[in-house]
Amino acid sequence: MVNRPLKNVGEAAETRRYVSNSLRLVKTARKRSLRAVNEHSEPVFNAPFLLPRGATQVVFQQPAKASRSALLLTLLLASGLAQAQHAVDEDGFKQPLQHLHFNPGLDQREFERSSLDALQVYDPLESWNRRVYHFNYRFDQWLFLPIVNGYRTVTPNLVQSGVSNFFNNLGDVPNLLNSLLQLKAKRSLQTGARLLLNTTVGVAGLWDPATRINLPKQREDFGQTLGFYGAPAGPYLMLPLLGPSNLRDSGGLVVDFSAKSQINLLNVAAASVSHPEISLLEVVDQRSTVNFRYGQLNSPFEYEKIRFVYHESRKLLIAE
Repeated sequence: MVNRPLKNVGEAAETRRYVSNSLRLVKTARKRSLRAVNEHSEPVFNAPFLLPRGATQVVFQQPAKASRSALLLTLLLASGLAQAQHAVDEDGFKQPLQHLHFNPGLDQREFERSSLDALQVYDPLESWNRRVYHFNYRFDQWLFLPIVNGYRTVTPNLVQSGVSNFFNNLGDVPNLLNSLLQLKAKRSLQTGARLLLNTTVGVAGLWDPATRINLPKQREDFGQTLGFYGAPAGPYLMLPLLGPSNLRDSGGLVVDFSAKSQINLLNVAAASVSHPEISLLEVVDQRSTVNFRYGQLNSPFEYEKIRFVYHESRKLLIAE
């Protein structure tokens, strides 16, 4: 039997009375059995020569019949006590569905529609975007990540940190330009000071002393600048190798790349034309610093989730 809580106060009081009466009967039975033993036992004289003169050793022998009767009565009372502790009624948790009450006013279709609307992003090219998404998934899995893992394996952590700092310093050029275009004076001063300090004291950006003096990196791109002035995001796009974007942000990528090439800080852009391995190293470094992996969400709706997260994150960056 499975223990269950008592249903009400009346049942609890009745059980306590039953237990109390059972214990009282047990005590009474024990007293009667001892009285019967004392009345019906005969003395047995055992080795009188070992005792002092005038002393007699008396041993009382309990009749077997009286002992068996008392034991039987005790077992019966104990079984009744056990039954009092364990309920014989059916356990109320065996059929939980009978206690559920559904709201008849709930419109399931309206609930599903509201949930889907929250995930809706303008995606007229969804069929094409899904093909690109699967291409990126396989490219990342079969080629890109093995290269990144090999780079991490053979490159010391100190060198990886220096490479990341170097390319991040070059990325502060479009950050500064877009901060100025958005008329963010404080952010522009911070980014400009960061760029100057890391380029000089940080030895061409290999070291990042600006972060140590509370000048953190703040990302701004031309897509955010367009959004800052009210340009709509446009249709969602999944770019080959580059991942999620939209029409506005894709145009912003072109402008930022052109601005970085025209300024040509430290002559890196010009050197990359004759040494494409520099650009390849930048791409591998950027991928190694991104923790996202295709398929890590373990969901058949990963495409929709990535699309929604990207859309909402860009809105937050523009409003920042």
